[in-house]
Amino acid sequence: MASPEPKGLVPFTRECLEVMEQHSAKKPSEEDKDLKPNCDLEVGKELPFVYGNLPQAMVSEPLEDVDPYYTNKRTFIVLNKKRTIFRFSATWCTLSPFNSIRRATIKILVHPFFRLFILVSVLTDCIFMSMTDLPKWGPALQNTLLGIYTFEILVKLIARGIWAGPFYFFGDSWNWLDFSVTLFEHISRYSPLNFISVFRIMRNLRILKIIPLNQGLKSFAAILIRCLKKLTVVIILTLFFLSVFSLIGMGLFMGNLKHKCLRWPQENETDMLNNRTGNPYYIRETENFYYLEGERYALLCGNRSDASQCPEGYVCVKAGVNPDDGFTNFDSFGWALLALFRLMTQDYPEALYHQILYASGKVYMIFFVMISFWFAFYMASLFLGLLAISYEEEKQTAAEKATIDQEFQKSLSELQEEKITAETKTIQIEMKKRPSTSMITSLDALDDATISHKEELKKSRQRCPFCWYRFAKTFLIWDCSPCWLKLKQFVHRIIMDPFIDLFLTICIILNINFLALEHYPMSLETSNILSIGNVVFIGIFTTEMIFKIIAMHPYGYFQVGWNIYDSLIVFHGLAELYLTNFHGLVILRSFRVLRIFRLGRYWPTFKILMLTLCNSIVALKDLVLLLFTFIFFSAVVGLNLYGSNYKKYVCNINEDCQLPHWHMHDFFHSFLNVFRILCGEWIETLWDCFKVAGQFSCIPFYLMVILIGKLLILYLFLALVISFGSYKPATTEDNDEAKNLQRAMARIKKGINYVLSKTLCKKQNVLEETMDNISDVYVKESISDHTLSELSNTQDFLKDKEKSSGTGKNTVTENESQSLIPSPSVSETVPIASEESDVENPDNKEIQSKSGDGSSKEKVKQSSSSECSTVDIVLSEEETVCEHEKPKHLRNVYERRSSSAQIGRGPRKGKIWQNMRKTCCKIVENSCFKCFVGLVTLLSTGALAFEDIYIDQRKTIKILLEYADMIFTYIFILEMLLKWMAYGFKAYFTNGWYKLDFMVVIVFCLSLIGKSREELKPLVSIKFLRALRVLSQFEKMKVVVKALIKTTLPTLNVFLVCLMIWLAFGIIGVHLLGGKFYECIDPTSGERFPLSEVMNRSQCETLVFNESMPWENAKLNFDNVGISFLSLLQVATFNGWITIMDSAVDSTDVDMQPNFENNIYMYCYFIDFIIIGLFLPLSMLIGAIVANFHKHKIKQGGSNIFITVKQKKQYRALKKLMYEDSQKPVPDPENKFQRFIFDLVTSRVFNIIIMTLICFQAITVMIQSDEQSPQIDTALFWINSIYVMLYTGECVLKLIAFHCNYFTSGWNIFDFMVVVFSITGLFLPLMEGYYLISPSLVQLILLSRIVHILHPEKGLKLFHNLLLPLMLSLPALLNISLLIFLIMFIYAVFGMYNFAYVKKEAGIDDMSNFETFGSSMLCLFRVTIFAGWDGMLNAIFNSKWSDCDPDKINPGTQVRGDCGNPFLGIIYFVSYILLTRLIIVNMYIVVVMEFLSIASKKAKTLSEEDFRKFFQVWKRFDPDRTQYIDSSKLSDFAAALDPPLFMAKPNKGQLVAMDLPMAVGDRIHCLDVLLALTKRVMGKDLSMEKVLSEMESGFTLANTFKITYEPITTTLKRKQEVVSATIIQRAYKSYRLRQNDKNTSDTHKIDGDREVQAIKEDSYIDKGEGVSIIQSQI
Repeated sequence: MASPEPKGLVPFTRECLEVMEQHSAKKPSEEDKDLKPNCDLEVGKELPFVYGNLPQAMVSEPLEDVDPYYTNKRTFIVLNKKRTIFRFSATWCTLSPFNSIRRATIKILVHPFFRLFILVSVLTDCIFMSMTDLPKWGPALQNTLLGIYTFEILVKLIARGIWAGPFYFFGDSWNWLDFSVTLFEHISRYSPLNFISVFRIMRNLRILKIIPLNQGLKSFAAILIRCLKKLTVVIILTLFFLSVFSLIGMGLFMGNLKHKCLRWPQENETDMLNNRTGNPYYIRETENFYYLEGERYALLCGNRSDASQCPEGYVCVKAGVNPDDGFTNFDSFGWALLALFRLMTQDYPEALYHQILYASGKVYMIFFVMISFWFAFYMASLFLGLLAISYEEEKQTAAEKATIDQEFQKSLSELQEEKITAETKTIQIEMKKRPSTSMITSLDALDDATISHKEELKKSRQRCPFCWYRFAKTFLIWDCSPCWLKLKQFVHRIIMDPFIDLFLTICIILNINFLALEHYPMSLETSNILSIGNVVFIGIFTTEMIFKIIAMHPYGYFQVGWNIYDSLIVFHGLAELYLTNFHGLVILRSFRVLRIFRLGRYWPTFKILMLTLCNSIVALKDLVLLLFTFIFFSAVVGLNLYGSNYKKYVCNINEDCQLPHWHMHDFFHSFLNVFRILCGEWIETLWDCFKVAGQFSCIPFYLMVILIGKLLILYLFLALVISFGSYKPATTEDNDEAKNLQRAMARIKKGINYVLSKTLCKKQNVLEETMDNISDVYVKESISDHTLSELSNTQDFLKDKEKSSGTGKNTVTENESQSLIPSPSVSETVPIASEESDVENPDNKEIQSKSGDGSSKEKVKQSSSSECSTVDIVLSEEETVCEHEKPKHLRNVYERRSSSAQIGRGPRKGKIWQNMRKTCCKIVENSCFKCFVGLVTLLSTGALAFEDIYIDQRKTIKILLEYADMIFTYIFILEMLLKWMAYGFKAYFTNGWYKLDFMVVIVFCLSLIGKSREELKPLVSIKFLRALRVLSQFEKMKVVVKALIKTTLPTLNVFLVCLMIWLAFGIIGVHLLGGKFYECIDPTSGERFPLSEVMNRSQCETLVFNESMPWENAKLNFDNVGISFLSLLQVATFNGWITIMDSAVDSTDVDMQPNFENNIYMYCYFIDFIIIGLFLPLSMLIGAIVANFHKHKIKQGGSNIFITVKQKKQYRALKKLMYEDSQKPVPDPENKFQRFIFDLVTSRVFNIIIMTLICFQAITVMIQSDEQSPQIDTALFWINSIYVMLYTGECVLKLIAFHCNYFTSGWNIFDFMVVVFSITGLFLPLMEGYYLISPSLVQLILLSRIVHILHPEKGLKLFHNLLLPLMLSLPALLNISLLIFLIMFIYAVFGMYNFAYVKKEAGIDDMSNFETFGSSMLCLFRVTIFAGWDGMLNAIFNSKWSDCDPDKINPGTQVRGDCGNPFLGIIYFVSYILLTRLIIVNMYIVVVMEFLSIASKKAKTLSEEDFRKFFQVWKRFDPDRTQYIDSSKLSDFAAALDPPLFMAKPNKGQLVAMDLPMAVGDRIHCLDVLLALTKRVMGKDLSMEKVLSEMESGFTLANTFKITYEPITTTLKRKQEVVSATIIQRAYKSYRLRQNDKNTSDTHKIDGDREVQAIKEDSYIDKGEGVSIIQSQI
């Protein structure tokens, strides 16, 4: 912040420059070193007004630098008319600041028009760069722009100087970019060599010039660069993991993707298999491979039993090329790395997934689960976590700057007020000196000036000119006639009535329903009804607008934003009515969806979310602009790099030699391609790029777009999520319309209650009399036959009756309570077993049980009390807390009721009932019983996995499962009955988990009934719900379910807002694309007929050979809102969205044959949906979930809400273990030889050698490839042997050094196992051959040692810090994973029951299907990671005769047909996607929040690890362990520490300010430094003082040999002494110099030599006296 009283603006003169040079020649003082640049006076910011007004003479002129930091830096500033600060260097490699040429260039440079002129030039150049065909005058314009850029560089060079330091031309990296691009452009233009292609590419960098021309873009670019620096470690770790997994993939799958089914030769064709011998008679492979129907590539196969098998007549051989034109393989490290990167980014993983499973076997599904799910999840979490930390830091920095600015503005306003006050006082003093008349005139003038000043201030705050307000007051406020005012008042009373708002809300909802009812094909009658409804609603809304204008005046009406919105909707509706007959304006219908958002006026949540969104977008507008700039730049680069190649080599990517939908030949398609890459779909376009431009050209471009683009999108997404994270559920306090709705509903309820009370009054009186008569009988005769809940209700009823009659207490009960004789009128209320409820139950009341003598004080639950029961269950700690939190008077009532009930005793029958319930209670509470029920639950759930399509062929298993189902049913029924007996009905059915168990028992019973009767057989299919019982049996799943309910249920309003946005896009889709996805298909080829052959539906149906497939619609279309939602869901999940977009782009009109890219700008609809309908709503929803997660986490004391109480203890232990050293130090051996070996293996050099060896072994694996020469195989065998020998030697050396302690470390055990398996894998094949062990297995075993890089001591510490949040989140992640697995299990069983026999096509094939439990799990894993679920849904959509055969006989089963159920399939996939995505989002939140909590704790707390590092650094500066260091070393010591104790240089000023005690010899003690640094990090408060005192006492106890000392001074006092001595010495020197000058002037003739000698003597005297003064001062 600038100083409140800064110095004024001073012109920069030669004298100022000389003073600067003198100061810079001197050694800088400590104060100068500690100075930092003022953030308010940075380059590009406006000069604060506290520095006064800027005179016209000082505009664009050199001025002295007002920032004290630059006082000695030889700089000056220049201000333009807008007070923008420009800083220049005054010397070195530049013209003088006073040179007229330089001054002129500076004036040009700082002028605002110059920057605007350059910006316009750059934008013009960008437009021409995006054009493929330039106009005739294009080259002339390009030359002009080049001249402008050259002139700009010359101006900057002269103004700033040719140097690379600060404020010079080459000191700015953006200037380097401009200079290099302009220079290269000149060379390419005027050089005789051909640089045109390279020139076009280099010229594209000119687009990035937009960034430095905009200060906001420049600041965000700097922020992202800082983020990239923090992400460097994550990128390195990602490359490390990708490399390791790529090497594993090479070892497992190298060459496997070449295995294909080749036709087995006949007897006379034995020579055809001699492929590798070069036989010229070998026929073409493509003619002999086996192809599945409709597939482009040959069927892959494998030799494993679980791999794909070839059909009869074919054999699996390694031949041909790899799939996807050879681009998908693991034959070398590069291709394997590309495949793993593709899996990590989850781009088209289902294809690679199928290829590997077909060629290698289903067992390698584990590899894909690890890569596609866990590895991708962890890497994404790392990036999100570090970006969130960076954003929070930037946000905190911005908040601090904002606070400083507020304080500065406050001080500025105070200064202005003081100036005004001083001026007023001065005027008043002057007026007192004048005559009275002139004084009155002056006072009037002063008042007029004050009033005019206030009016000017008001005018400046007004948004519009004053004349507009006068016009509005005259013409827009209608209050001229009294009759009109009465009419206005009457209309106001009507239109503002709550029932009118309720009516309008109902109209809006009905209008939404009318909009959603539009579909294709639609009958004429339905169309007429919808048209009439549209006219009616327009009339209602128009009437509302007119009435509100009358009631509020036009001026008041249009002051409300919602009224303006409503008026626009009305005007649009009226315009649509008059313009519907115009063909080109049919698109106006799409704007009807704006009526949906009128609902936001009565919906506070919608209003708050929209307001938050607008504020966020305004705050992040520069980041959005930066993202758009990058997309534009990438599109132009792609156009210039590959545009011509797509046209030239189009036949490589299309058989018809026509450009496909996705290419880069023009700017729009290039832009679409970049947008598709940023959406995560890049591998297919990369393959096309490989075919037209080559591999080395395409990979750098795609990597740039993916990495930088994803970084920008993630940062923007995180910023929006964090902004929405402050979302709070809206209330109706500030919303008049919502209040009106509540008032209307309250009036309706009041009216209904009034009517009911009038009609039911007589019945209630009769009921009360009846209850009075039967109450006693009910209590005395029927009490033993009812449950506790009914008893408590009856007791409450009797007590209320007694209170109303004024009897007070029941005397009979009171007398009986004082006697030990049992009475039949009062039951004995005794607590029983408390239910296992985790859900708060308001009906359960806790009481305190007392025995007959009143000695027992155990707390029990009233709801678990039952008559004739004597089991007392002690409450848990949480229940005890809840009991104490209850109101005191309620506890007293419970205690009296319990004591009075327990004193009495029941009859004999009651005792029998009591003993029965007691026994049941003991059984259900027994741990063995619980374990047995849990085991039976798991068995009953696991039994579901065996009921696949082969169950009828396995008769024994089928019979066993039928008996098992009966046994499970009986066991669960028995358990339910026992709990009924133990707890009672009320306690049982008020527990949510018991309700779930009851529902599962009903499912068991229904499934058994379905098996017994043929007509009820469909009931068997609900057996999959049996698995839900697992939720109630395991605490970990209970915790996760409760946490998910807490975090997601409060976001229901936000979800509805998102659904409303989707509804708007769905309706627009119906208007634009309804009925336009039909096409005429050639049944022989499956391709669409060209437009030249078939133009419309009638021509298609007249084709003779196309009778069976006349006019076919796409399975995913926009014919109605329901199917539109499904299509949009596929677009949102980026599965099948390319097909949907291609169909939309090719659409022409209803009943017309599609044409290629006829409606190309329909891409904009999908782009808008992805941005507005997916990106923004997703950030809203996740932000609301994060807010709820954070709120409940705070409620639980900062602990994770997804872990149990036991896991919280494990979490704390794990956290302590991760921060501390896990390995105990090994004692030094006494034997000399052993000691030598010990020192060798524990030395840092030895560890570096081993790590280097591991890296070289990894490089050895990287250089391998498929089908390499035998010489390379032999060399690799011997290299592996050498590695095995070296690792064995290391193991032997460590065994000699450590003896038995070797096996105390997990890392050593791992190394030992690697050595054992390596030796076995190396020598076993020599004896048994390579049938048992693959040659690559030894390499993979040796490669496993590369995990040593992650070792916390031997490896990189940064990697350990990145793994820490994942390890701490592991318990919560495992709990959530269990729930995901249970959901997958339930859906897999459901899929087996309903989709097992679906026709195999599209996404359902031999590997991915629902025939068995394993295959169903594979399918659901694909859906979990959004990998091709659209194909499976398309297969399930086959429900017509033309697509499937409903009478098909399935061998081995009685089920017929292979058709699917579209409705059931939609519900199945959509519900599964929503559930799993919700859970996975919470997984991300868990890890990211753990990152943030660790970062915040690191910033605010110190761990034992930090103290340990402190003492390690101290040992380097205090090798003799004296506990002291010299004060001169303190600065280096503080700079050598690790964060958060680290203090960067210059730090001497900060260290002095700590006021550290100093002992004799200017030494500082270790403890004093540690305490001071701790206080600096932790802050100052009472708790901190306690921590410091504990640290000091602990240090004293641990160091009893500490040398006692008495501090003689402190660092601050010593600094003050030195400064004081320096001031005194300078003053004395100046005094002596003045005395010498005086003496010299008095003496006229003095010899020259004597004069010199006298001066020397005086100087010696000065020095001596100065030293004596300093010593005396000290």
